[in-house]
Amino acid sequence: MPTITPFDPWKTRQCTCPPKLTLNPYTGCSYQCIYCYATSYIPNFYNCRPKKNLIPQLKKEANRLKGELISIANSSDPYPHMEKTLNLTRACLQVLSKHDCKIQLITKSTLVTRDIDILKKTPSMVSLSITTDNNRIAKTLEPHAPPPSKRLKTLKKLTQKGIPVSARIDPIIPLLNDDFSNLIKKLASIGVPHVTCSTYKAKYDNWKRFTQTFPALAKSLKPLYFERGERIGRSFYLPEEMRRKIVKNVKELAEDKGLKFSSCREGLPQLNSATCDGSWLILRN
Repeated sequence: MPTITPFDPWKTRQCTCPPKLTLNPYTGCSYQCIYCYATSYIPNFYNCRPKKNLIPQLKKEANRLKGELISIANSSDPYPHMEKTLNLTRACLQVLSKHDCKIQLITKSTLVTRDIDILKKTPSMVSLSITTDNNRIAKTLEPHAPPPSKRLKTLKKLTQKGIPVSARIDPIIPLLNDDFSNLIKKLASIGVPHVTCSTYKAKYDNWKRFTQTFPALAKSLKPLYFERGERIGRSFYLPEEMRRKIVKNVKELAEDKGLKFSSCREGLPQLNSATCDGSWLILRN
C-alpha cells in the first residue's frame, strides 16, 4: 500500500485545495478532539499507532517525486505524543527534504518547532490549528492537545525563524468559540499572514461526543444542523446563510488586520482572498 496518496480522492465539490499529495505517518491521533471527523472513517482512531515499514516504503516512493506538494497530515496529526520519542514524522521530513517536493505540515502541536532545521532548508510551510484562544474551552474541545497559548507561541517562533505559517480557526461552533476577534488580533500581532476558517460539521459519531460534552449547547444547535441545515455527503452543515455570516465575519476581521483569508469546505470560494490551505506561502517564500 503506498504511503503517499492523492489528497481528497473523493473529489468533493466543497474542497478548494490545489492538487497535492498527502502522507500520514500515523494512523489515529492521541489528542482526542471531540469534534474529530476522522473517527468516522478510521477505526479505533483515538488509539494512535505508527505506520509500519513507513520509512523504507517512503524512500522508494520519494524517488518518483517531481515537485509535488506533500501535505502532512490530513487525517492524523503528524505530531502525536509518541512522536517525541519515535521521531517518525521527523524521519519522513528528512527523506522528503532530499527529493524534489514541497512540504506542508498541518498540526496542532508545539513539537513542530523541533523540526525547524529541516523546514528551513526545504520549500515548506506550517498550517497550525487554533480553535480558540480560550485555554479552558480548548481543554474541553481538545483534551490532550497543547493549549492555544502555547500554539500561539509556536506560531511566533516559526515566524521568527522564517518558516511560512497559516492559522486554521477550525471548527467554529456557534455559541461556543464564535468570538474570534481577539484571536485574530493576536495572530496579526505575531505576523501570521493568512487565516483559514471552517464551521463545525456534525457527523453521527462526533455529534454523539459533542452532545455528551455540551448537552445544553447541543440541544440549542440540534435544530440548526438537523432541521434547518443541509446534509452534504455524510456531514450535516449549518444553514448556508448562517455559515456565510460566520465566514464573512472572520474574513472582515482578518482582512482589517492585513491578513489574507480563506474558508475550508464551506462552498463559499468567492469570499477567499488566497488559496485555502495556505500552500501559496511556500511559493511566496
